[in-house]
Amino acid sequence: MNAEPKRPLSPDRELAKTLKESKAPAISRAAAVLRLLGKSDTPLGLQTIARELGLVPSTCLYVLRALVAEEFVSFDPDTKRYSLEAGVLTLARQWLRRNQFADLAQPVLERIGREFDVTMLGVQIVGLDHIIVVAVSQSGNNFQLSAQIGSRFPALISATGRCIAAFEDHPEAELQARFGTLRWDEPPTFDEWKAQVSQTRVQGFGVDEGNYISGVTVVAAPVWKTRAKLSHALVATSIGSALKRAGLPALQHALLSAAQTLSNQLCGDDAAAWRP
Repeated sequence: MNAEPKRPLSPDRELAKTLKESKAPAISRAAAVLRLLGKSDTPLGLQTIARELGLVPSTCLYVLRALVAEEFVSFDPDTKRYSLEAGVLTLARQWLRRNQFADLAQPVLERIGREFDVTMLGVQIVGLDHIIVVAVSQSGNNFQLSAQIGSRFPALISATGRCIAAFEDHPEAELQARFGTLRWDEPPTFDEWKAQVSQTRVQGFGVDEGNYISGVTVVAAPVWKTRAKLSHALVATSIGSALKRAGLPALQHALLSAAQTLSNQLCGDDAAAWRP
């Protein structure tokens, strides 16, 4: 059974608010355009980009022209559409060279993915704003999540979000406000979610059984890079029924063990930093 859930692009109200309140709107707009083009499977026209980002078309055109001039975006004069240009690689190259987590996590993702027939992600946590996929192994034959390196998700969504809430010290009021903006297929109540966060804190890993994507189970184990801050997570996804047949407890154990090993490797002398 193959499933590739893809959600259509839609106006991002939170992004629009960020752009409006930004003290450096030109930079925020340029970053928003690059993110939007990076998410799209096809080149986009000016009107589509402006509508998705809540920008005035003339302002959006100004930003696009600047990005084209810097070779971060390309423009096709025949179709009048824009797409990412190779210049963005110069921004990512140095990050890729120094990203120890991605290098260490990739073989782990592939091993666990093959063993349990699951899709594996390595994600970087950026506070309560979002998580970013930095490593992927599409080993699962029964399910493949439509996620690529660079894909962004709300920080508190799914199993990873439960880990962030469990192992970072955030005020409940702030968590509840963020929780109210999340989009789930089968949303839990905030009280149900808090109980799941508490369970995550006890068992050391988070589980989402069909809340984020109906019928899909997601398991996430936290990874620490320093003593004070949760930095990454290992994430496994599969059709829930298939995962139970493959051995959910065994997967949870393998994921937690791998996350602890990665934390030790990343922390160095702070080898105990990952411990909740």
